[in-house]
Amino acid sequence: MISINEVLETNRMVKAQHLDVRTITMGISLLDCVADSVEETCRRIYNKVIAKAGRLVEVGEEIACETGIPIVNKRVSVTPVSIITAATGGAVEVAKTLDRCAKEIGVDFIGGYSALVQKGMTPYEEEFIKSIPEALACTDRVCSSINVGSTKAGINMDAVRLMGKVIKKAAFLTRDKGSIGCAKLVVFANAVEDNPFMAGAFHGVGEKDVVINVGVSGPGVVKAALEHVKGDLTEVAETIKKVAYKITRVGQFVAEEASRRLGANFGIVDLSLAPTPVMGDSVAHILEEIGLESVGGCGTTACLALLNDAVKKGGIMATSHVGGLSGAFIPVSEDIGMINAAEKGVLKIEKLEAMTAICSVGLDMIAVPGDTTEEVLSGLIADEAAIGVVNNKTTAVRVIPVYGKQSGSVDFGGLLGKAPIMPICNSDCTKFVSRGGRIPAPVWANKN
Repeated sequence: MISINEVLETNRMVKAQHLDVRTITMGISLLDCVADSVEETCRRIYNKVIAKAGRLVEVGEEIACETGIPIVNKRVSVTPVSIITAATGGAVEVAKTLDRCAKEIGVDFIGGYSALVQKGMTPYEEEFIKSIPEALACTDRVCSSINVGSTKAGINMDAVRLMGKVIKKAAFLTRDKGSIGCAKLVVFANAVEDNPFMAGAFHGVGEKDVVINVGVSGPGVVKAALEHVKGDLTEVAETIKKVAYKITRVGQFVAEEASRRLGANFGIVDLSLAPTPVMGDSVAHILEEIGLESVGGCGTTACLALLNDAVKKGGIMATSHVGGLSGAFIPVSEDIGMINAAEKGVLKIEKLEAMTAICSVGLDMIAVPGDTTEEVLSGLIADEAAIGVVNNKTTAVRVIPVYGKQSGSVDFGGLLGKAPIMPICNSDCTKFVSRGGRIPAPVWANKN
């Protein structure tokens, strides 16, 4: 049992170093909402989400007020909609219902407009994926994710090719808002079923009916601790481990309290260090405190490896259940240090790709020129999926080809931040992408 004193110990971190619980995410199974018609399915979904998550925001604010720990976001994830609507169709209507639920209960995002097609697509799943741009354009708070590869299955290149088209269409349909539809769409390899972070959260079919997953964050706390470290890299790692333990204890307490008050099951604590555009809350600045002149320069990947490993080692002992992605996020638009390095030209997409072999997710919140072709986008997705499949880790692509812009930046506001438009190599990979089929799983994945 965690005492309130353990939480109160962290008040200094909250006040001066931007410690917060980044999100409480309630996962809700919609399997019992499936009906003979899409209208009845939507009615059941609405009733269940409102009944289960109606007090989520209220409870989050209560806990924040009582403990002094900011809880930035309250979110909901649901069973992949492609599963729920396989018999009836009408996935876009379900998206509209979910958006209505999100607005009524007051959460900022609701995730799960998703499909798992790592090995192949049924005809319906292909149609579902084609509906994503419309679903994101006609809703405000719905997030979508597609899993196109896994270490066991390999990479579904037919789905990869399709996602290049989907991203381009989503950019076009939301062009009046800086192509923000793409900021709510993630393409995964090795997607996890208990991720509390958007836009990639969905409620896995192996989960209980209603689950609370919590994501903690504290890049500013880690950086502040490292400012006093004058020793070698072993001392740096030990310092990060100790701080990660304290941060994660906060997440464990909040997860337990939220689960108890909402009558839900405690799922996991995600250890990921999630940055924001606010000064003093940057993963990039941690890497620079370790010894880099600028993130993106030589040594960046090694520093990130040290950070990621120390965060996991420190956090894993502080909570009953570790899950989600758990490591360090490097979303360009959501990290002031990443933004600055990209604007200076030090941080490039190629370096970010190398870093994704280490970090929690992948090429995240990266804006590219609006004329980037769908084939290049598919090639980028394939490269990132390959890193995940070969290294048996979750990787993802959340890329935004900003319609009508070739340079400059796009500002989404809030946690989504400001994305500098980064140059991307436009060398043609159409022949490769057009072959389709499946890239086989690595030989060492055959462990049964």
